[in-house]
Amino acid sequence: MGSDRFSDRFTTAARLKAIGQEAQARVYRAAARRPVRRNKLTGRAALLALVLCALVVALAYPTRQYIAQRSDIADQRRAAEQAKQKVEQLREEKARWQDPDYVRTQARAHLHFVLPGETGYSVAGGAPADSDPAAERRATDEAAAHRPWYDNMWDGVDQADAAAAPRH
Repeated sequence: MGSDRFSDRFTTAARLKAIGQEAQARVYRAAARRPVRRNKLTGRAALLALVLCALVVALAYPTRQYIAQRSDIADQRRAAEQAKQKVEQLREEKARWQDPDYVRTQARAHLHFVLPGETGYSVAGGAPADSDPAAERRATDEAAAHRPWYDNMWDGVDQADAAAAPRH
């Protein structure tokens, strides 16, 4: 009897083991038939995305500053080049003013100087030959100040219309 018990237990243990293996095989077969559903966002991918976002945020401000500074440098270089051109123009003008003939011509044209023995004439009340556009503009502005506002508005509309009209 003792040996039967042992063989019963062995056979029961063997049967349990066989049943367990069959159940395990069924689970694996069922898992193989069913498509594997994996998480689309793994922990590594989430960490990588977080690191990339942190880098973008960390580098955005310095990059913007770098671009702004490069733009400022380009603006300063342009201003320096314009200043050099202005200095060169002023040197040329200074050299012209060193010439006595140029000074004499400018004095005659702008200050109405005459040389000894010449007779200078001034016409009173006449319009100068080279009229000043700024003086004309001031005269029309003074006249416009004494008219009603709506007349000024319609004059502006008429002037804009005349400027926009095609010329043939």
